[in-house]
Parts: sequence; C-alpha cells; structure tokens
Amino acid sequence: MPKVPSMSSKELVKLLEKGGAKFVRQGSTDHAIYSRSIGGKRYSAPVQMGKKTLDPVYCKRILRQMKFTDEEIERLLST
Repeated sequence: MPKVPSMSSKELVKLLEKGGAKFVRQGSTDHAIYSRSIGGKRYSAPVQMGKKTLDPVYCKRILRQMKFTDEEIERLLST
C-alpha cells in the first residue's frame, strides 16, 4: 500500500488529471467533482478546493474512490 503524503488541493487535482480524471463540475460549495472512466464504468469523487493542506487519509480515499490501483498511485506519486 503506497504512502500518500499530505498535499494541497491543486496538487491533488494535478495528480488526478495526470491519472486520467476529468473535471465535471463545481457547484456553489467548495467541492469540485472529478470523474474517471475505466472499462466503460464511470467513477466520481468530490474534491475539496482551496485547501492548503489535505490530510493524507483524505487524499488516499479520493484516489481509492476513483479506483486507482496501488501501482497507479505509486507511478503518479513518483513522477
């Protein structure tokens, strides 16, 4: 299981987009919805925007909700 560091909202969004996630929408709240398609299925997750630091547990939960594997997370964090 990869160790995910704490990061800002912008860093998490860059990581998600590098992994193939797309911005869907942002409502009137401080959350933006990102989506990722795998094998014809679509997985979405809300990302808190405007935070300077997000908890590592929160970051890992978002990655897992969008069905990133351990190998994909390792590859995204290393580049």
